[in-house]
Amino acid sequence: MTQARFITLEGGEGAGKSTQARRLAARLMERGHRVTLTREPGGAPGAEAIRDLLVSGDTGRWTPLAETLLHFAAREDHLSRTIRPALGRGEWVISDRFVDSTFAYQGAAQGSARDTIEVLGKMVIGGDMPELTLILDLPVDVGLARSHARGGEDRYERMGPAFHETLRQAFLAIAKAQPERCVTIDATADEDEVARQIWHSVTSRLPV
Repeated sequence: MTQARFITLEGGEGAGKSTQARRLAARLMERGHRVTLTREPGGAPGAEAIRDLLVSGDTGRWTPLAETLLHFAAREDHLSRTIRPALGRGEWVISDRFVDSTFAYQGAAQGSARDTIEVLGKMVIGGDMPELTLILDLPVDVGLARSHARGGEDRYERMGPAFHETLRQAFLAIAKAQPERCVTIDATADEDEVARQIWHSVTSRLPV
């Protein structure tokens, strides 16, 4: 059986995570791997229902703690119904966002206590952390311009530039603090070059 692997993609708005997650999944499947492609918040029926609450409505509709709890409720459903079963089947799991986004968005940018996030992480995630996290980095103005061009901005995309700059710095700090797990990818490059960087990072760290 193929050894299961868990990879996450992180970064600010407009970084191209969803596109690159699909490209990475397709390339792994070309190599004969079974892959589950998923996302957060979401990735399971209950988690998708919570996602609707989180990405819509007024930017200030939740307190930081309430928002943190909603994300972990969605994550529990995601892990229980999607991620852990897929890993148990020997599949690779690629998730567009995971707990690093909670540390960046709800923690650094919205002020939820780091200790609270860490305690919830131990309760919900346990030892099921990704083996590799790809942090797609680009300047805030570039990312927001890409998001605006896409149209249909969600609640997080409508938060101000200062919020998004805090996010960027939080993700870079995570990458610096955990180099054994995290790789920073230059997301200002074109789509093919970003995909090349990602594939190099995956193949240099995990047996493919």
